[in-house]
Formats: sequence, C-alpha cells, structure tokens
Amino acid sequence: MSDTTISSAAFADTKPHYELLDGLRGVAALLVVFYHIFEGLSFAAGGTTITTINHGYLAVDFFFILSGFVIGYAYDDRLGKTLTTGNFFKRRLIRLHPMIVMGALLGTIAFFLQGSVQWDGKQVATSMVMLSLLCTLFFIPALPGAGYEVRGNGEMFPLNGPSWSLFFEYIGNILYALFIHRLSNKALTVLVALLGIGLAGFTLFDVSGYDMIGVGWTLDGVNFLGGFLRMLFPFSLGMLLSRNFKPVQTKGAFWICSVVLLVLFCVPYIKVDASPISLNGLFEIVCIGLVFPTLVRLGASGKTTDKRSTQLCKFLGDISYPLYAVHYPVMYLFYAWLIDNQLYTFAEIWPMAIVVYFGSIILAYLCLKLYDEPVRKWLSRR
Repeated sequence: MSDTTISSAAFADTKPHYELLDGLRGVAALLVVFYHIFEGLSFAAGGTTITTINHGYLAVDFFFILSGFVIGYAYDDRLGKTLTTGNFFKRRLIRLHPMIVMGALLGTIAFFLQGSVQWDGKQVATSMVMLSLLCTLFFIPALPGAGYEVRGNGEMFPLNGPSWSLFFEYIGNILYALFIHRLSNKALTVLVALLGIGLAGFTLFDVSGYDMIGVGWTLDGVNFLGGFLRMLFPFSLGMLLSRNFKPVQTKGAFWICSVVLLVLFCVPYIKVDASPISLNGLFEIVCIGLVFPTLVRLGASGKTTDKRSTQLCKFLGDISYPLYAVHYPVMYLFYAWLIDNQLYTFAEIWPMAIVVYFGSIILAYLCLKLYDEPVRKWLSRR
C-alpha cells in the first residue's frame, strides 16, 4: 500500500498535498485488509478461488501508480538541483523503513505465538526465525526453500508477506533517482509504452500460470520479472501523468473514485477456457493502464470542501502505509485460527473478521502515533 506502494506520501516540503489522493490511498489500504480476510478463507479451504473482493490484489498496482505520480510531482524539479541523490535516498529510507522494521518485529511475534511452525506443521528453529528477522530488517529477500524462509510458502519476506511490494518500491525509487527522473517526456513516454507492452504480454499470455497478475511475492524468475514489470509500468506511468497533469474538475471526485475502486476490486475472476488469451489479464491491464490513471487524475484534480472531509482524507492517508505495513502479521494469526478450527465460510467467522479488521486499523494507528511519527521526526532531525 503502497508509500506503497503506499509510499507515495512523500511530498516536497513546500508543495501542497493532494488531499483526495491521500484519502484514496487509505481507501485502497482498507480494501486490501478486507481482501486478505477473504484470502484467509480461501487459504483455509486449501487454496480455492477467493469469492469476495476477488481483485483486491490490484490495490498494489494502484499504490504503484500513486507513488510514481506523487514522487514525480514532489521531486522531478528538485532532484539533482536543490536536492542531492543521497538526500533523496535518506528521505525515502526515513519515510519507509521504520514501518518495515515494525512489520518485521510484529511478524516475528506472530510467528512465535503460532508455535514457530510452518504451515505444514514442521517446527522451525529459533535461530532460523532470528535470521529471517535480520534479513527482513535489512530487506534481504528469502530464497524459496531456504531455512530462513520460515513459513514454507516461498515468500520473500515470510515474517510479513506484503513487504515484497515495498522491496520493489525500493527498486523503483532507486531507478527513479539514478535514471528515470533524467528522462525527457518523450523518452519517458517510450519507456512507459515498452513497459506497458511487456506487462500486457505477461498478463494476457499468463506467463506466471496464475491467470492473474498477483506476482512478485516470491523470489523465482517468473515472479521477479512479473513483480518488476508490475511495479515499474504503473510507477513510470504515474510519473508521466504527473509531468503532463491537467486538472479535470469533478464534483464528488473522492466518492466516485472510491466507489469505482470498490467495484473493480469486487469483479469476479474472468475465466474462459477456450480463450487464446487470459481475459482476467485483459481486465487487469485495462484497470492498471486506463482506469487507475483516470482515478489518479480525478483525485489530483479535486479538493476537499470542508473541514470534516479534509480530516477524513488526512486520517486515511496517515494510516494507509502503517495499515499496509503491519496488518499481515495479524492475518497470519487469523489464518492459523481458521485452519485450526476448520472454518471456511464468512457466516462462521464474521464476528472474528470484524475484530481482525478494526483491530488492524487500531494497531496501525497506534504504530503511527506511538512509533512511526516520533521515529521519523527523530531521524529527520539527525
């Protein structure tokens, strides 16, 4: 979520925030948590298709385009001029890494609470858990099957799975500072077109075999390629959009965009066996390449009109990154509870689902106020 992925909250000090984009980032983060609750039911049932908020994983792609748009807006006219590359990296580390550390620590606690066992019941040595924590703190991804890949799912960051998207976010930030921001508009347009063709081919011809764009979470060749394209195309597209941005005033833009995100994420999987291409992949490419840029443009064009809506968008923006960064350790415990009790339907678990959902939001807010903001202030002063 994005910072994002949800990392798109880094604005230049002297430039105004896009309040509605803050709010939309928060809406997407809330929908991610909702998606992961239903992913748990699928996981408990042996990996069956998710039947509610099916395309919630597209929130990550929305976060990437938001990140590219806002970073381009905040830094394109400063990087290499009034802001050095080194200071840019320091800013990004201060913005991103404290919550990565917190997510890793919470993930470690969650793993110990589950008895330090993989999903298949195999016991994991404490030394391997500590090695996994150390790697996560320094953002070193785990190799599938390695001893420190402690959950046995092949996750890059087994103590906090969604950190994979932040790993690619770091790559995007590095490429932006070293290379992409130097490109002219024409060169950036060509890059975006080439990346779009690459991602379209990857999804339309189902290179991953998933029949969906939910790649990047594990460190194999196909996932790394897919995750790289999945990050860099919307990230670069967001940059291009920020350079050529022309506002389109739309009344109620925040609510319109929020409803569109909800509807898109709830579209069922699109599968036709006789089709020569993945129709689900076609839907995903349309969302990423056409719909999401439109939503970002509408959100950037609008402004909050009263104190209450301004406070709402600020709150959603503030918790978006902490929520994305710390909610999944809670999900690990939730998934284990589902599996242990053999619960497969929402009707059976909705009270616990409500506790998990709002508990994740409260946890994120506490991490924001008691840890993230004070640590970032301290680091900025240093």
